[in-house]
Amino acid sequence: MDTSEAISATAVASLAERRLDWRHKAIPAAANGITHAEFLAAKPTLAALQTPLLTLDAQALQGNADHLAKWCADKGVLLAPHGKTTMSPQLWTEQLNRGAWGITLANFAQLRVARGFGVRNLQLANSLTDPHAIQWVAEQDSTILSWVDSVDTVALIERTLAGTDSVLDVLVELGAHGGRTGARGVDAALEVARAVDAAEHLRLVGVAGYEGSLAHTADDAGLAAVRGYLAKMRLLHEELLAAGLYGSGSVIITAGGSAYFDDVVTVLSPCLSTTAEAAPTVSHSLKVDLMIRSGAYIIHDDGFYRGISPFSRAGNQPFSPGMYGWARVVSQPEPGLALLDAGKRDLPFDEGLPEPQFIGSTLGGAMEPLVGAEITSVNDQHSFLTFNPDTTTVRPGDVVRLGLSHPCTAFDKWTVIPVLADSTPGGDQTVVDLIHTFF
Repeated sequence: MDTSEAISATAVASLAERRLDWRHKAIPAAANGITHAEFLAAKPTLAALQTPLLTLDAQALQGNADHLAKWCADKGVLLAPHGKTTMSPQLWTEQLNRGAWGITLANFAQLRVARGFGVRNLQLANSLTDPHAIQWVAEQDSTILSWVDSVDTVALIERTLAGTDSVLDVLVELGAHGGRTGARGVDAALEVARAVDAAEHLRLVGVAGYEGSLAHTADDAGLAAVRGYLAKMRLLHEELLAAGLYGSGSVIITAGGSAYFDDVVTVLSPCLSTTAEAAPTVSHSLKVDLMIRSGAYIIHDDGFYRGISPFSRAGNQPFSPGMYGWARVVSQPEPGLALLDAGKRDLPFDEGLPEPQFIGSTLGGAMEPLVGAEITSVNDQHSFLTFNPDTTTVRPGDVVRLGLSHPCTAFDKWTVIPVLADSTPGGDQTVVDLIHTFF
């Protein structure tokens, strides 16, 4: 791999030579044994596929990727998208090609996937506590940032790397009561930072946090909780600066999922102008970057993120939903009830049930809006569609297009996901790409 590459173009391109077969439930039986490239060369359309099915929309993916990349550039902040949303090196490439600093991941297995595809800059939004993971990270010839939130974690890494000359770059993670990981409070985080400063095998390069675990709404209470937490992150950075605890001349402050990244930038951007001259005890200037880690934005949705995304809330150009489910009616056992052939094994349901949008007699054929219908529950392999039998006719074999909520729990159900040129009924529904995932 060319060390100047953000991700190995060769490794990503090799996916086109993968053979398709029964392991890929989105691929029709007629395509068994041919390669990804051969499948696309035949210019298949949605009609060539089968249900249950998850598809992506090419226009939405490109527009969403461009939108956030431009916003970050205009704001002067870095973007390290959370790659666990898609676990797709092809989509990571799209993000990196638009200027992303690197890719954020959640665990050791995901790091290995990213390094397998040659991703150069990585952030583990977690603490390294598995000795195998610690040793592996220490052996890599790439930038891998990780987080620490306790003195015990610092001691564990020190023990694991004893006798080596390895030094890992870490960020101290600030948490909050009732949140997820992270030192509980600024004082506790400072204690961790002092332990890092005294450590032989660690270097403190920033502050990390995740505001999304503290709120799930964009009402006044939710936004107040987020902003209060971010203010504490800023205070922690200022305390670390004053105490001279940063071990590098370049510092990263990172927060920001896909729900509150605007507040992250508003509250933490003043840190970008902070230099060591503001702290007399520090003798050198620091370059301070702010990094957001939004991951779901490139896919977006018709549910949770549609409602809470900053671009939706602010009335700006919103992201576009980039994924849809397609399910077929397998039973219509009583008036007003139909069972679809897609369930929990196929579609996300944790942040809202699928949303019926269109219905037609064939996949890829003419469809009409499905008004007044609702998915009321999902089983492993079925969805319960309720409708008004006086105004709507639903027959076995009909196909329903479903809007979905939460891409993070959609992609993990599919090893290959077709990308349509246009998901709109009546639009150009040619399959223009196949996205491979590695969960």
